[in-house]
Amino acid sequence: MDNIREQLKVQKQRAVLVGAIIRGNEKENDNLHELTSLTETAGAIIVDRLQQKINEINPSTYIGRGKAAYIGKRAKEANASLVIFDNDLSPGQIKDLENILETQVIDRSELILDIFATRARTKQARLQVELAQLEYTYPRLTRMWSHLDTVTGAASGGIGAVGGIGTRGTGEKQLEIDRRLVNKRISELKADLRKIEKRKDREIESRHEAFKICLVGYTNAGKSTFMNAVTDAGVVQENKLFATLDTRTRRWKLESGAEALLSDTVGFVRKLPHQLVESFKATLSEALSADLLLHVVDVSSESVFEQIESVNSVLEDIGCGGKDILVLLNKSEIPVSVSTLDTLKAAFPDAIAVSAKTGYNIDSAVREITRRINGSRRRVKVVYSVQEGKIQGFLKRYADIEKTDIEQMNMVQQVVIGSKNLDKLRSLQPESIEEIE
Repeated sequence: MDNIREQLKVQKQRAVLVGAIIRGNEKENDNLHELTSLTETAGAIIVDRLQQKINEINPSTYIGRGKAAYIGKRAKEANASLVIFDNDLSPGQIKDLENILETQVIDRSELILDIFATRARTKQARLQVELAQLEYTYPRLTRMWSHLDTVTGAASGGIGAVGGIGTRGTGEKQLEIDRRLVNKRISELKADLRKIEKRKDREIESRHEAFKICLVGYTNAGKSTFMNAVTDAGVVQENKLFATLDTRTRRWKLESGAEALLSDTVGFVRKLPHQLVESFKATLSEALSADLLLHVVDVSSESVFEQIESVNSVLEDIGCGGKDILVLLNKSEIPVSVSTLDTLKAAFPDAIAVSAKTGYNIDSAVREITRRINGSRRRVKVVYSVQEGKIQGFLKRYADIEKTDIEQMNMVQQVVIGSKNLDKLRSLQPESIEEIE
């Protein structure tokens, strides 16, 4: 399977970018800015960019044969070896377009998958990317074998020059064998990922006592930079899309004495391939278990409102719609229009403008985060037997002890404790717990 994927890598290829916009949906148009960034991240060389308005989606070529022929002409003039569409195409549409354009065609989803394949570092991320690739590839096997047949036939005058799966020919029998192999591998990957998910669930449960904060946001919004700014985590920060694919968690001790676990997550993107949404749900489980989400927004982006909408949509999809969210308007060192700032402040009155890069206003963000952590904490009076070492140890570890007395062989302590830990304290069954105003 790896050898088949190698034929689809875009690095160093000369690429023409194409965006098809249905008339009436012009608001979705970003003038190919994001596709340009994605293509550059993948390492291709952009030689031309075209946008086409269409009345409706053509079932055969998406854009119509006439427009396809025009794109093919431009691709030849630019000596391009690849055409990348900012749309999701069916296997049949890709096949028909390649016949007309006489060059390789990939869509936005495959481009993103290609990037993810080069970014995965941990075992979980690599398995998730492979699963997403195979689920994308499965319905396209016929087209891929047709492509390889052309490549190997031209190179060696026959079939079978490509190693790995399919060295015995491109016929229906071999195609069926490949489909069975892909299905088998998909099942294996899902089983392996379920094991990892169970282990992660246990890890998250073991951190039940801590206040959990999760960074979410569009790709390249500055989440890793913010994490480094407040925790000295040393997380890799690059001005690239999808620099972070793996969740990283660091213990964060705030100056106020409050403590939390801060997690960085994979960046979101407009029109994220559904295979990746499914595959990365385990990665996003950190967001599901969080007490507070920090939504990092790149205010300098021309598509800032669409990016916010994309992030909120994914959060809703994975069940985080009702979470406590603090919006951080990042990259405020870059000048933006007054109207953009006014609109953002109207939509998110509690949002805080920061610059994770320069450190501007980070202290204000930390104060607000501390306030929200403390808002979940309660001051209580706890009475328990001096022989209850388990309760005493729990309070020493997870509460701020303000006062301690001993009355008739009972410990009487006034403590400040988080609401979740208060529930756990109750399960230890002390003599009494009384909340203090």
